[in-house]
Amino acid sequence: MGCSTPNFSAEPDDPPATEQGDPQAEVIETDEETDEAVAIADPVSVQPVTVMENLEHPWGMAWLPDGTLLVTERPGRLRIVRDGDLDPNPVPGLPDLLSVGQGGLLDIAVHPQFDENRWVYFTYSDGTRDANQTLVGRAEFDGTTLQNWTVVFEVGRTKPDTQHFGARMAWLPDTTLLVSIGDGGNPPVRLDGELIRDQAQDLSSRLGKIVRIRDDGSIPADNPFVGDSNADDAVWSYGHRNIQGLDVDPVTEQVWATEHGARGGDELNWVRAGENYGWPVVTHSMEYAGGEISTERSRPGMVDPSLVWTPAKAPSGLLIYRGDRIPQWQGHLFAGGLQSQEVLRIQVDSAGNVVDQEAIAIGQRVRDVRQGPDGLIYVLTDESNGRLLRLEPDAG
Repeated sequence: MGCSTPNFSAEPDDPPATEQGDPQAEVIETDEETDEAVAIADPVSVQPVTVMENLEHPWGMAWLPDGTLLVTERPGRLRIVRDGDLDPNPVPGLPDLLSVGQGGLLDIAVHPQFDENRWVYFTYSDGTRDANQTLVGRAEFDGTTLQNWTVVFEVGRTKPDTQHFGARMAWLPDTTLLVSIGDGGNPPVRLDGELIRDQAQDLSSRLGKIVRIRDDGSIPADNPFVGDSNADDAVWSYGHRNIQGLDVDPVTEQVWATEHGARGGDELNWVRAGENYGWPVVTHSMEYAGGEISTERSRPGMVDPSLVWTPAKAPSGLLIYRGDRIPQWQGHLFAGGLQSQEVLRIQVDSAGNVVDQEAIAIGQRVRDVRQGPDGLIYVLTDESNGRLLRLEPDAG
């Protein structure tokens, strides 16, 4: 696996091809304690059923209130799915964007009051191979066309490589938007003379962070570092490498994220405002070229992950299930795996401790996992002929 090869055939955050064997997960002890007795969910058998094919490297998906599905394709197209049929014509109105390496048209989020304002949000990469950044754009969607495109957020510093754009979005209950921003890339990529990944610990930088913005891109006054002269007001949490799975539980309001490690050390984190998640000071990852990134696995003042995957699964897409079609899975997390080509079901208790997990085989790189309006789980596979799948419970 090449760490910086700009193509769609390999994700630079996948483990090297020489890492073989059964994927293993390491459960990390947390400081949280609970007397809660958690019942392990009864087994549920599901089958991945193909809804459609012919999607070119799909990256994100979101439903409109009328049941229409919008899907982003990383090369720079937005597709419409109505009543299970893929419109052959991409939606017009997207801006020019940078579609190389891990960049392109990435995530999509529909505004919670879409029926009133028609707003749809996108993350995408902008610039050149040698100077690029993650942007958040907003447009009005009239059912056929995107109009009145506006850039509502930008990282502000360009980076000199095409890795680690991050770029998942999730709405909080107060209609503010969380956006994950990657750390900028692997060694030897540098910024200001230092390894660019060190930006994740710099509160004045937006790289390696989750940021929180209002729906117009302005900064909420109650963000955790507002008023700190050494910090960017947009920062909500920090010490992240490259989050590509992000979701908010509509019941508990907890925020969960999955994060790419380097060689091994992928993480599942319960993310809270103002907290430091350690990267690259604390990590279970190894350098792609060999050797340790850090000898520290934990440090006071930095939050330990709830779960570490070694070897890496290359997690992308995250869902907290609150549907009614599979009641045994209420509140469980579902994480896609690019390298592992599966969906991982993860059960946690109220303190964030992992109590059960299982793998649902997909057989292709899983880029996104979402709950559909029908209460079932939908999966996007990241291939040149990518598919939209639905996980259907077996009869009986």
